[in-house]
Amino acid sequence: MKNVSVLAGMQALSLALAAALYPSLSQASAVPLTGHVYYVATNGLNSNPGTQDAPWLTVQRAANSVVPGDTVYVRGGVYNETVDVPTSGSAAIGPITFSSYPGETATLSGKGLLVPAGTTRGVWNLSDRSYITIQGFDVGYYTASSTTETPIGIYISGAGSNISLLNNRVHDIVNTVESCPNGNAFGIEVYGSRAPASINNLTISGNEVDHLRTGCSESLSLTGNVEHWTISNNVVHDNDNIGIAALGFEKAAPNIGSVIYDQARDGVIAGNTVYNISSQTNGAYHPGDFSSDGIYVEGGTRVTVERNLVHHVDIGIELASETLGKLTSEVIARNNLVYLSNSAGISIGGAGSKNGGTLNATIVNNTLFQNDSQGTGSGEFQIQYHASGTVFENNVIYANSNGLLVNFWPSSAQNPGYGNPGTIDHNLYNAAASLDNANWTWLGTSYTDVGSYRNASQNDAATLVADPQFVNTTTLDLHVSTASLVRGAGLVLPATVVGSVDYDGQPRMSNGRIDIGAYQQP
Repeated sequence: MKNVSVLAGMQALSLALAAALYPSLSQASAVPLTGHVYYVATNGLNSNPGTQDAPWLTVQRAANSVVPGDTVYVRGGVYNETVDVPTSGSAAIGPITFSSYPGETATLSGKGLLVPAGTTRGVWNLSDRSYITIQGFDVGYYTASSTTETPIGIYISGAGSNISLLNNRVHDIVNTVESCPNGNAFGIEVYGSRAPASINNLTISGNEVDHLRTGCSESLSLTGNVEHWTISNNVVHDNDNIGIAALGFEKAAPNIGSVIYDQARDGVIAGNTVYNISSQTNGAYHPGDFSSDGIYVEGGTRVTVERNLVHHVDIGIELASETLGKLTSEVIARNNLVYLSNSAGISIGGAGSKNGGTLNATIVNNTLFQNDSQGTGSGEFQIQYHASGTVFENNVIYANSNGLLVNFWPSSAQNPGYGNPGTIDHNLYNAAASLDNANWTWLGTSYTDVGSYRNASQNDAATLVADPQFVNTTTLDLHVSTASLVRGAGLVLPATVVGSVDYDGQPRMSNGRIDIGAYQQP
């Protein structure tokens, strides 16, 4: 385990960078005031007019009263209630905005409140709503002890558009009966259950999601017919299952004819910090089953995962499908830092022959450092079943002392028709302690020298096997020295592939060259 103060410093730097890259999404202090402004306070009365001098007592009273363009300021304090938002805002007049009063934090607490029998319910509930903003709230302490009731911090369902969740903290959402497939909880769940109408133009930015017990479910997830969305600048940590997920083929929404609606699509997962995510204390999993992803695209399509910091999770980034015959497709993972995961750094393909797979995953300019810290045999970059069309270029891969760099572990007999998952080249490989530790697995066979691996895989001909010369592997400064071989050694790819900026927000192209790894040197 690295020094906690060092990690905290890196996380703060990542958040500052994310705010700079997405300023319009990270600022929640200014609320557009186009309609009436109402107030809620712990010393209010629901019979009051809702003014600043005579506020309402409950947030639900405010939600029942507002119309498009209105803003509700909730003064600091604890409100022991769940809230249903019964009215949408509008494009013409403006959104309905619920906000903690500037400089104060309003806490919506589910403590002691029951999840209704046989239901899924949030502390905040938005069903078939549009043009709603929720910002600056503390949301937590909602608990169930059942396989039939599911507690959620913020729950968006049905269809709708232009919903923004900004700068909230969602925490301590718990189901004490953690099991699969039931016994679940979520921090933030977006569940697009209609078709063809979708949940769309969704922004989830600047939130903290932590200390959840979710069973088989996720900390922050989009499921079903959800399109055109951004998940940015969030901090997701200390939860016992998946951090951020974009899911498909979960039977959330109906498909109509040949048109597939049941998958999260056309979205961006960017600038997030995800850490301390593990299933080891989750009753739904077996001890030693390190299966919780930091970021998981499962059944999603046309998703970009970029400039995220992921560390101390089970699997860093996974692009996969759990449904036989279905694929995660057209996903780009670029300019991410992934380090010290319990299992794989990046994993693609189905976990078993009866799962789905991955089609056209583009994984470029990432830095993977000493993942598989629990020695699971997954390695840095893991290729599983049914993966094709892969592009794995311009990545720095620095394995731990186990030295496993690329792990394409199913044999050709187990995975017929998938002997070549795509193009793997222009990377830089290294292993801790000594390059003699470096090894690769291809179609179930292990190779301990790069020449044999290249011959077997027909890949990585231009890849370097060398020390990347990180600035400091103790403080985890994974920039490289001016003499590093990564400089200018990357394959020059279009900005639509590699992104216009690197992890630091610096231009990705420098004097006509592209460096290997998450950073572009000036």
